[in-house]
Amino acid sequence: MLALRLTRAARLAVQLRRLLVAAASAGTGFLLLCALGHAMTHPDDAGSSALRLAWCAAPLAATVYLAVAVARTDPGARPRPGLSAIGLGPGRLMAVSALTTALSAALGSVVALFCFLQLRGDLTGAPAGGAVTEALALGQSLPVPAAVTLLTLVPAGASAAVALTLRPRDPRPARPTGTRRYGRFGAYGWGAARETFGAYGRYGARLAPATAPTAGTALTSPPVPTGAAPAARVDTGGTLLTQASDTHPPAATDGNRTPDAEPAPRPDTTTLPWGIAVLTAGLAVETYAGDSVAPGTTPSAGVLIGWALTALGLALAGPGLTHLCGRLLQTARPDALRLLAGRVLMEESQRIGRPLGVVCAVACAGYAAVAVYDADGPAFGPLSTLGALVVAGCTVATLLTAAVEARQARADTTDALLRLGAPHSTLRAAAAVRAGALLALFGPLTLIVAELASLPLSR
Repeated sequence: MLALRLTRAARLAVQLRRLLVAAASAGTGFLLLCALGHAMTHPDDAGSSALRLAWCAAPLAATVYLAVAVARTDPGARPRPGLSAIGLGPGRLMAVSALTTALSAALGSVVALFCFLQLRGDLTGAPAGGAVTEALALGQSLPVPAAVTLLTLVPAGASAAVALTLRPRDPRPARPTGTRRYGRFGAYGWGAARETFGAYGRYGARLAPATAPTAGTALTSPPVPTGAAPAARVDTGGTLLTQASDTHPPAATDGNRTPDAEPAPRPDTTTLPWGIAVLTAGLAVETYAGDSVAPGTTPSAGVLIGWALTALGLALAGPGLTHLCGRLLQTARPDALRLLAGRVLMEESQRIGRPLGVVCAVACAGYAAVAVYDADGPAFGPLSTLGALVVAGCTVATLLTAAVEARQARADTTDALLRLGAPHSTLRAAAAVRAGALLALFGPLTLIVAELASLPLSR
């Protein structure tokens, strides 16, 4: 009941994103039912039916990916301070978000079943004609257990992915002060606490709160030599009252964070080498397997594995490339606009980098599909068009949803800049600079990878 009430009370933008999940679920469910119908129509051709069912994995993964992105931007299921007191802790909100996602995907599955039965003529008595009739199993009774099993794949997968993504995580324990943590090959890692920009120069940052001495407690202060920094004032019990010789103020640690607050993701560039390695391996596997494929024929399993590895490599390299793009914006005597745009890209590389890499992978796959489904190749039927639209639409919608999530995450920073007097035109110009930098980096990269991926099939 709580999930239904939150669904009804959501804003229009949230409802539209949930409708996108329902539409993607409807398209994926219809493709799964068509694969079942093809298997019923051609019982002797099990290999072709299995291949059709395997091709449905791409729309299924894209739909689940979109559902996770939509659930992350849902303001109704976001942890806030104080909700645990009324029984809405992170675990309960995660369950509500997973149930809401399952309801949206189940609505799409019901629409897919209705459209499939409508085309079969089970509802009106007049079956549809055309190229899709061989996948409808006309004149045969539809097996209910198989249809229900296929239709529950999308709601079950989407809700499980949302629950896994939004599961409560325990905060990392703070490291002892004064210890250093080094990464591989001596690279300096993240400290125990991060200091925000301008914390040292903030008024009162270096002054400790005054503590009134108790009765019978004497304040001792050792003599300060000339030219030396003042030492700490301690009482006879050893309690530190004032530390004026600290170069920087003590930063807030993870222990002071509210348990319901959601920690911001830190930029992670460690996946960039792995992404480049997987991308190179995918291109190598595709080139090796493409030598035995005749032009205009269906690609072999080796080529499909190479495409999958190439797409995975682009998805892994996306955050690192976005972080690199932000660093390049801040090189060579940057002005305030480039500094702002580059810093935002570095902070948001984890949020928008992966969806951007997935969009590049889908674009490369579309370019390679055009090389396969040419005039001399197999026909690009309506079901293939539907699958391509579902995958492309889900990936683009996921990228836009990730951009909305990044905008919500930096809302406090934007308000602070506006209070300091930054004009709206500067923020819009910074957004344009970020978009242009990403397009300048990922555009040529997508074209190069797409050309290399389609080269073995066009020879």
